[in-house]
Amino acid sequence: MKFDVALAPSTLNEIPSLAQRAELLGASCLWTTETQHDPFLPHALAAEHTTKIELGTAVAIAFARSPMTVAHTSWDLAAQSNGRFILGLGTQVKPHIEKRFGMTWPESPVSKLREFIGAVRAVWQAWQSGDRLNFRGDHFKLTLMTPFFNPGSIKNPQIPIYIAGVNAPLIKLAGEAADGFHVHPHHSRKYLAEVVLPAIEEGAKKNGRTRQDVVVSCTSFVAIGENEEARSGMREAMRSQIAFYASTPTYHAVMDIHGWTSQREQLTTLASKGQWDEMTKVITDDMLAEFVVEGSWDDIGGKVRAKYEGLADRVSLYLPFMLDAKDDDWHKVAKAVNSDQ
Repeated sequence: MKFDVALAPSTLNEIPSLAQRAELLGASCLWTTETQHDPFLPHALAAEHTTKIELGTAVAIAFARSPMTVAHTSWDLAAQSNGRFILGLGTQVKPHIEKRFGMTWPESPVSKLREFIGAVRAVWQAWQSGDRLNFRGDHFKLTLMTPFFNPGSIKNPQIPIYIAGVNAPLIKLAGEAADGFHVHPHHSRKYLAEVVLPAIEEGAKKNGRTRQDVVVSCTSFVAIGENEEARSGMREAMRSQIAFYASTPTYHAVMDIHGWTSQREQLTTLASKGQWDEMTKVITDDMLAEFVVEGSWDDIGGKVRAKYEGLADRVSLYLPFMLDAKDDDWHKVAKAVNSDQ
């Protein structure tokens, strides 16, 4: 199992220091998100100031871009990092694609993302081999690539592509066509064992692959503190976060598999009325224990590893890595999770 860190929304001038510190504390990968900043730009700086740590997006929004622009950016970052870049893609949801990015939401998001992956790989193959670009699908047609626009081959052309999702169709697509799958933080062991892994295996069989061909990457909700009082604030923040996710239709499957359908229906009703303070009362301590790992900085790493043993290949904390992070604490977690013991 590998331990990764997720970068807090940061200005570009903070990236070299954060990337170097993440590498020194023993993190295997530095992930960026597409929230307040572009997910790709930090990795150009991170690649320049590190030598070992992998660098990836978790995630970049595919439907806000064309396959060609993503292919170019990823190709450059793979070259800059000597093969350490991982392209993580997500679909987002319809309101964000249409109202935040000003793009068109497809009738079949899974079909479009499948083609998006194939189109990006077709571009990379054309650049690496010199063969003619000829990708034709229902969503994308890429047939023009002259020498003027071709960056040429690179030393490490096999760029892993991860995708993210919550429900079975996208999880199956990961098994079918991706190198890895980013599990949404709102998950439990039961959901991983009974929904995620079987769906990956089902998708993998379609292309003669196995579960082992797909890296499962999880972000763990945590409440960390040296005593009960110190952990309580983070625990309640996680309770609020879980209540929000559980109220959203996209994440209903996670609650339903535990038999908490009535609770998530209650949460949806409260959210529709804007009764946010009431929502946290629905999330009991037993529910919280299914989603959140609690402990001190000394033992949280071992507890996280125990939760994901046999279910995930790489793990990060739902806790952004920032300039004021205590590197010694993070090092303890990295050592425990990365340990082969």
